[in-house]
Amino acid sequence: MPPWQVKTDRSASKMMIVQSKVREYVKELGDYKVGGDLLKALDEKVAKLVKLAAGRAKANGRKTVSARDL
Repeated sequence: MPPWQVKTDRSASKMMIVQSKVREYVKELGDYKVGGDLLKALDEKVAKLVKLAAGRAKANGRKTVSARDL
């Protein structure tokens, strides 16, 4: 399944990313502000990547998800 079609079934109240760190990093990049939709979209992308990586580790008979699974 292509990454953009992976469903995560996550609750909106459980963010995986640290919002303050994302905002801080964006400010370091220049005089930018962070829209609320960016944080939600970024969190979804991270969740999808982690889910795909876990699936790859499982398919390879491993219980440890590592960088090579990305």
